[in-house]
Amino acid sequence: MKARRSRWARILLGSVLFAAADVAVSEESKGGQGMSMKIESSEFVHNGDMPQRFTCDGQDLSPPLSWSGVPEGAKSLVLIVDDPDAPDPKAPKMTWVHWVLYNIPTDAGGLPEGVSSGSLPPGTAEGVNDWKRTGYGGPCPPVGRHRYFHKLYALDTVLSGLHKPSKTQIENAMKGHILAQAELIGLYQRGR
Repeated sequence: MKARRSRWARILLGSVLFAAADVAVSEESKGGQGMSMKIESSEFVHNGDMPQRFTCDGQDLSPPLSWSGVPEGAKSLVLIVDDPDAPDPKAPKMTWVHWVLYNIPTDAGGLPEGVSSGSLPPGTAEGVNDWKRTGYGGPCPPVGRHRYFHKLYALDTVLSGLHKPSKTQIENAMKGHILAQAELIGLYQRGR
């Protein structure tokens, strides 16, 4: 009986070691850094309230963003900020696009508060938001508490042949080129 338990213990230990080795290989194949890409802001936490100055009720400034864990082999980054709760979180009908940036250099490390077209990292290009213009447009929900997704993508290419593209055109151009992605959600409700 003792020999049988010992045999099962060796089999179980072998399975655990094999699984651990498999996880290590998976992390290595994601860029060799052993960590996942992350995006955050010094002004709000994930799933936390966004300060009013980043909204239409304040100065409508873009929030400061920083990121880490960009995988080796990445050639550019894409940032898309959108709101899937428009117009009413209880009955959403569309996703409202607030900001589209692409070809962000992989060594940028983030964006300062209130970044504008003239102060973007060199090489960064702008797409068109749902106000039909480039640049950041802050939260301005007509009703209820909305979620604002700040989505960062690491690509194995630099996107070319685009001229002030929409979010949909960027997403189509990214297909098959995403190495990693990260997300930060900020919340905002007017008149609180």
